[in-house]
Amino acid sequence: MKHQINDFAFKIATANGTGSASANSLIMQAIFRMGIPVTGKNLFPSNIQGLPTWYEIRVSKDGYTARTPIFDLFAAFNAQTFAQDVREVRSGGWLLYDSTWPLDPDEKRPDIVYLGVPLAQLCNEVFAGVRERILMKNIAYAGALAALLDMDTEVMVELTQEKFGKKPALLESNRKAIALGFDYVKKHLPCPLPIRLEKMDATKDSILIDGNTAAGLGCVYAGATVAAWYPITPATSLMEAFIGFCSRYRKDPETGRNRYAIIQAEDELAAVGMVIGASWAGARAFTSTAGPGISLMNEFLGLAYYAEVPAVVFDVQRTGPSTGMPTRTQQSDLMECAYASHGDTKHICLYPCDPSEAFEMAVKAFDLAERFQTPVMVLSDLDIGMNDWMIPQLTWDDGFTPDRGKVLSAEELEKAEKFYRYLDVDGDGVPYRTLPGMSPKGAFFTRGSGHNKFGGYTEDAAEYQDVMDRIARKIESAAKAVPGPVFRWAGEVSANLKSKIQNPISDSVNPKSEIQNPKSKTGLVTVGGCHAACVEAMDRLALEGFKVDYMRIRGFPFSKEVRDFLDAHEINFIIEQNRDGQLRNLLLLETGVCPGQLESIRYYAGLPMSAVHVIEGVRSKIGVFA
Repeated sequence: MKHQINDFAFKIATANGTGSASANSLIMQAIFRMGIPVTGKNLFPSNIQGLPTWYEIRVSKDGYTARTPIFDLFAAFNAQTFAQDVREVRSGGWLLYDSTWPLDPDEKRPDIVYLGVPLAQLCNEVFAGVRERILMKNIAYAGALAALLDMDTEVMVELTQEKFGKKPALLESNRKAIALGFDYVKKHLPCPLPIRLEKMDATKDSILIDGNTAAGLGCVYAGATVAAWYPITPATSLMEAFIGFCSRYRKDPETGRNRYAIIQAEDELAAVGMVIGASWAGARAFTSTAGPGISLMNEFLGLAYYAEVPAVVFDVQRTGPSTGMPTRTQQSDLMECAYASHGDTKHICLYPCDPSEAFEMAVKAFDLAERFQTPVMVLSDLDIGMNDWMIPQLTWDDGFTPDRGKVLSAEELEKAEKFYRYLDVDGDGVPYRTLPGMSPKGAFFTRGSGHNKFGGYTEDAAEYQDVMDRIARKIESAAKAVPGPVFRWAGEVSANLKSKIQNPISDSVNPKSEIQNPKSKTGLVTVGGCHAACVEAMDRLALEGFKVDYMRIRGFPFSKEVRDFLDAHEINFIIEQNRDGQLRNLLLLETGVCPGQLESIRYYAGLPMSAVHVIEGVRSKIGVFA
């Protein structure tokens, strides 16, 4: 059989709450330390313990990071899901199982190879105590996989040393468990398998990080000092990361006092209310939530929009409606966030595609919120937020200066004859604001009710409409300030591994020229986490002779380049992860493009989109538009 070196995927099935996360992380990090590009997807239940959980690892020497639904090897250690797991192995693949118990002959497939290792028996013989045996069984299967895949066990031992170096007993137990699985496989099974690892040098300038951690770090770098939240999956770890960073870096070095305020509110509506209040007072403040939280926040988001108060909201999207599937991913809130609240509202939205952009857009969100004096929504998703991604090392410009927007100082107020909070002095739709306590001349009544441009209460039709029209102009002008779309043109295949991992899509040198002279009649359009699947799909479709131009939208309101790209292509396949084609609908509403030019390709089952979904969707529609 032909060997697959550094180009395969495997999946591990266990039960939630058994400690398998540590073993899976050990495997993933060991592959990364071997210099091999790798990504992991954690599929876990919404309860604390007992239900099935899976961990998928994709090894790709070419640097592809999208999920694959095709598994060469399956490590099936959960009796509850064994029959289902067996079905997921590709024909000719391998299934690793705990042979302490006999296999049911009815569950065996003749087209795959079964690899039995008596993990429970081995651990029962070496370790004492039920809990230790359960935990060490996971580390033992990591050792078994190391032998099968030719993983560097010295790297694994090094990782356990780093983690448990201060706990000698636990360190020794982990070493024993790795050796148990590794030695048994070496003695009793053919190894390594035809799918195996081989050291590379492709990860030295990269890191493994999840999007929630990256976003929390971005908030620190942006200068955020206030946060309010209510726990919700999959956003909780974003705030936990921010808390951890603040406890280290937001303390007064002399007094040890905290220089931040983080409040767990009674619900999401209260949380965003606290953020709006803190932002009104001059702090950089944010909240993190998911779709159900956005639903509850709508009333206060409308207040902040109309009263023109900055606020940053991170929406780590999950499946809906209602409770939905809290631990599955989706792009389910594109429409909700764009127009959150009753009445005529429209919000600035940012769409990161990976943890690197989650970090960068966290910083950008605060600048935009204060520049345009309005809520800004950062729409991540569970896959980006909670899974480990391989990305370039994060960089920072030490010369960064926050954009606080039009804030009048005490000196400027003293020179001013009169201050009117909602008066468009510069003609750009953005009025000047003041912070409380700066000067009595800067005092004003912050109104969520009808007000005129001078800040006075009104029910006058013309005065109300004048303010609403100015706010609309202000938000529309943000189209030039949000991160612009990124493009890739037909025939541009990633030249090398480094470009794929570190800069898979770069802004065109002259996007205007390219848009006016497209390389294909067909466009591929997406946002956020679908990006990795689209990049891989483009490469694979090009090998079949079907070439498309690509645009990834990064901000809302949409820039002119978005409309121009859509107009320049006879058909645009809109790739997204929701049932109702929310991105397509948003593009129709906001660009006025002909509906016949937008064809939706959707995958919304709760798992991250793969190149397979994109390719199958395109293939199914090519004949229709040929």
